Amino acid sequence: MDSLLSQLGDYLNGNQVFTVNTLAMYWHGLVNTVQLVFIALLIGLLLAVPLAIMLSSKKPWLKWPVWAFTYLFRATPLLIQLYIAYYGFAFMHPAPGSWLNTFSSNALYPALLAFTLNTAAYTTEIFRGAIKATPRGELEAARAYGMSRALMMRRIILPSAFRRALPAYGNEIIFMLHASAIASAVTIMDLTGAAYYVYSRFYTPFPAFIFVALLYMVLSFGIQGLFKVLERKLLVHQRPRG
Repeated sequence: MDSLLSQLGDYLNGNQVFTVNTLAMYWHGLVNTVQLVFIALLIGLLLAVPLAIMLSSKKPWLKWPVWAFTYLFRATPLLIQLYIAYYGFAFMHPAPGSWLNTFSSNALYPALLAFTLNTAAYTTEIFRGAIKATPRGELEAARAYGMSRALMMRRIILPSAFRRALPAYGNEIIFMLHASAIASAVTIMDLTGAAYYVYSRFYTPFPAFIFVALLYMVLSFGIQGLFKVLERKLLVHQRPRG
């Protein structure tokens, strides 16, 4: 075992995979990945709550446009959406100095747009299902207290739906973290992009990509642990009593 570890250490040192420069590149990729995923999830969540309410409505003029949006983004690959957002705006030839030129000149903005709309579509469906699963007894009790539809939504339906949607939304966050690996396809230096850089420079694919895979695993297990804590606190009423 000691000789094996020694050989592995010599191999890594000889290929210069974990130098100060490459570790700085990995850190830069980690920051870009977390930043992209966090902002996309935050904006997507803010969009998903009103969209889920509209999708749960019985009014066709509210429901069907949201249904078309969620169907479009859930039925097409995220990579295609990313390419359309990145290359589509570039072919518009915006005027210099305009906001569209600023948007298309930085790959982070089209990627953020694609990621946000994609996670908003999935999160909308998650919350719609949670809203539809609200127990009838809770709704009848709220009506008996004389609550309006808006007050019932704010005090009864949405808090209850959020608790039910928590496990599925945790999976959506992990999915978005893993899907962010395609951001390097549009020149963003994320974790996968950093691994590609190290591989192209030192021709050592295994240490580079295995190290990035371990970083993704650490982030994923951290998210799982956080949501398990939230579930224990917010779903305590569902535990069997001793």
